[in-house]
Amino acid sequence: MTPNLTRRQLVGLAAIQTAAALGLTRIGLSTAQAAENADYAEYAPAVVIGSGYGAAVAALRLGQAGMQTLVLEMGALWDTPASDGKVFCSMISPDRRSTWFRTRTQAPLSTFLWLDVINKDITPYPGVLDRVEYTDMSVYVGRGVGGGSLVNGGMAVTPSRAYFQEVLPQVDAAAMYDTYFPRANTMLGVNNISSSWFEGTEWYQYARVSRDQATKTGLRTTFIPNVYDFDYMQREAAGTATQSALAQEVIYGNNYGKRSLDKSYLAAALGTGKVTIETLNRARAVRREADGTYVLTVDRIDTTGAVVATREVGCRYLFLGAGSLGTTELLIRARETGTLPALNAKVGTGWGGNGNIMLGRANYLWNPTGANQSTIPAMAIDDWSNTANPVFAEIAPLPAGTETWASLYLAITKNPERGTFSYDSATDSAKLNWTLAQNQPSVTAAKTLFDRVNAANGTVYRTDLFGDTRAFADDFCYHPLGGCVLGQATDIYGRAAGYDKLYVTDGSLIPGSIGVNPFVTITALAERNMARVLAEDAIA
Repeated sequence: MTPNLTRRQLVGLAAIQTAAALGLTRIGLSTAQAAENADYAEYAPAVVIGSGYGAAVAALRLGQAGMQTLVLEMGALWDTPASDGKVFCSMISPDRRSTWFRTRTQAPLSTFLWLDVINKDITPYPGVLDRVEYTDMSVYVGRGVGGGSLVNGGMAVTPSRAYFQEVLPQVDAAAMYDTYFPRANTMLGVNNISSSWFEGTEWYQYARVSRDQATKTGLRTTFIPNVYDFDYMQREAAGTATQSALAQEVIYGNNYGKRSLDKSYLAAALGTGKVTIETLNRARAVRREADGTYVLTVDRIDTTGAVVATREVGCRYLFLGAGSLGTTELLIRARETGTLPALNAKVGTGWGGNGNIMLGRANYLWNPTGANQSTIPAMAIDDWSNTANPVFAEIAPLPAGTETWASLYLAITKNPERGTFSYDSATDSAKLNWTLAQNQPSVTAAKTLFDRVNAANGTVYRTDLFGDTRAFADDFCYHPLGGCVLGQATDIYGRAAGYDKLYVTDGSLIPGSIGVNPFVTITALAERNMARVLAEDAIA
């Protein structure tokens, strides 16, 4: 079960609710007394860029250490109900809340039976889900206080120890598995589904069908822990709680049941009284003054996307937690424009999409997957120990509200290919150098596994889901990793090479792959790094 909230978390949640009620973009314990037109801070001892997993850890641990800390988040605070009484919209009825400044939604499944019935026209707005597009690869990211925790499926998977050691050999695995993974799981509120309820409920018929087909193939399946409260989900099914996971909510946010970062780490950080979060604020440049102060150029936007103010914010300690894309772009821009010229050549390297491949399979009419499907995955095919073809495949929902006879999967594969980022001066942005050919190892791995499943069950692939006739969607990912790899662009605790008091604390530290959903690893690694930094770097 999800643990009870601490006093600090309750205090922090009250601050979030007050800011939402007043329509403010500054969140802190003094929010109720703050006016929205008050002068924004021009200096903070510590600044954290972003509010996703690594950033949230940094904010909490800095606040606990007594450090006055400013968190800059480019997205909005998601805590104010719209006219329908809900903060977030559902997957099948998306509106402007769904998508970051687009005129049309961009869901990963773009068609059904080759019909364009999934995406909808919307009004541009700072919505909660963004799809960042590069040549041959698009990356889904969350926008808002809590980052990716707002839009992911909540799958809280600890990687296999052997693969963790392969990916990050310089990190003490014993400390990670004895201390930091447990700490992260506790803080995140990770819990497990009741196996007896899973076996009997209609809401996971789709997962049981895929499990039975995997078993017939000789493959192993495993339950997946989650930050969604499974006890709450059982109450949803019983009709005693408002539905969320059972109301087709997930990629555009869950209104209930899910313990996103704004309810865990960030609430606790605000509860220290030392942390303030400013939303709709994008840090787009950084330089260092002769006295050692880091100076950020920060654009403040409104809900139309217009820049309404630009200011400079100074700090003594700078923690970058804007994710693989955001952190890497900020540092590459600084290196290439000469504002942080001592950053090394490893910044921008080691990027990968965690081998993500999405696919669907068609089942027979007598083997339905269920009209009612929970949006929170609870099971995966775990064939990672297959040394010739390691795959960890989440059994994903297709919550259309009607029977589809479809089994959907997000396959995580061991792809050795890595991309690099370069600076494009014409657009003042980072360009991802990645080609479709680099996805082929992932496609081959997924196909090898699911060819076996199809052969054992007499089934075929669905080719109507991704806007064309592909069986495998290899042009987007959910798990961007790398760009500022630990021990290369930084030391082994995330300190940026070439500069003191500059830290990286997010998924950009992990070199392209971790074999499972990465947010527990990102969180645990940030816990480990912050413990060392706070002990050694005289942050006070």
